[in-house]
Parts: sequence; C-alpha cells; structure tokens
Amino acid sequence: MEKRLIFVTSPPACGKTKLSKKLATELKHIVYLDKDTLIPLSKQIFAVAGEEYNRSSDFFEKEIRDYEYDVILDLAFEALRYADLVMVNAPFTREIRDDEYIKNLRAKLSEAGAKLTVIWVVTDPEVCHQRMIDRNSDRDTWKLEHWDEYLATVNFTIPENLRDPDDESSLILYHNSTDEMAAEDFKKLMDHFKDYN
Repeated sequence: MEKRLIFVTSPPACGKTKLSKKLATELKHIVYLDKDTLIPLSKQIFAVAGEEYNRSSDFFEKEIRDYEYDVILDLAFEALRYADLVMVNAPFTREIRDDEYIKNLRAKLSEAGAKLTVIWVVTDPEVCHQRMIDRNSDRDTWKLEHWDEYLATVNFTIPENLRDPDDESSLILYHNSTDEMAAEDFKKLMDHFKDYN
C-alpha cells in the first residue's frame, strides 16, 4: 500500500480539526498529528521569555513558529516508518506556497517511499471569523481584536502550485462554508482514500 503524508491545511478556523478528526476516524493505518498539541510548549516559551502570549507577534515568528513546524514534520516522518498514512493538521501558511519547500519535501518523501497529499479547506473568511468568535480560544484574541489587520495578512486563495498533474490526490479541495458543502465533499474525499478504509 502506498504511503502518504497528508496535510490538512488552510487559514485558521476554516475547519481543519473537525475534518482531520473525522478522516482519522474513517481511515485505517493512519497516524494523526495536530500542530496545536505543541501550543502548551509554546506558551511556556512565552512565559519563560517574559513575553505576552501572542501567536501573531514578532517574537512568535522569530523564536517559535518555524520550530513548531520542524517538530511536527519530524514526528510525521518518524510515523511514516510504521504507518501507511500520516496526517498533519496545521496551517502551513507560508510553506505550501513555497515551491522550493514543496519540492524538497516531496523529494524527502520519495526517499521514504511516500507521496504528499494536501487537503485545502475552502471556507469563506466571514465564516472563519464567526468560528473564531464561537470557539473563544486565547490563540485568536489578537486576531479578533485586529480582524481587518489580520485578514490582510491571510491568503485564502487555493494553492494551485501544489497540484501535480501525475497525481490526482496531490491537491484535494474540501469546501466547508456550509454543512451541506462539507458533507458532499467528504464523500469525494473518501474516494481518494478508498484503499485505506
């Protein structure tokens, strides 16, 4: 069975976690990793450094962000040694639009006998805004208090650079602005992974 690293990605509050957990329940031979699991460690770094907890700050960008991604990917590659599917739930905001990063990642995956699948969660920004309000998480405090400023930094466009013409599962779109859209696209999504359930 072909090994795959699955990124479930999109801007925050698009519905990555709900989709990821549902997929992880349906599929077999899968390891599920959520980058948010690392948040308690990140909070401790803020505290020890005497910095305000703000995941949109310069301090976070310089001292924490990239390390979180490095760690979650190290865990993913370790898991791929033992599982057919490894799914990572994380925004990968910059990484997925960096062609060199994706090229290098695909090369490393090829060495491990695996391929990359990116599931892009397509959600209207105002739906994301309401979901942030509803989930009432301290990771969103700055975003909600500076919504227009935050929104100007977020790219909701589909990352077509990820599409590999030789691999129909390289980029999969999952529309999640309404429950009806989500239900319809989940069925299509499962078709891509029919060999794993």
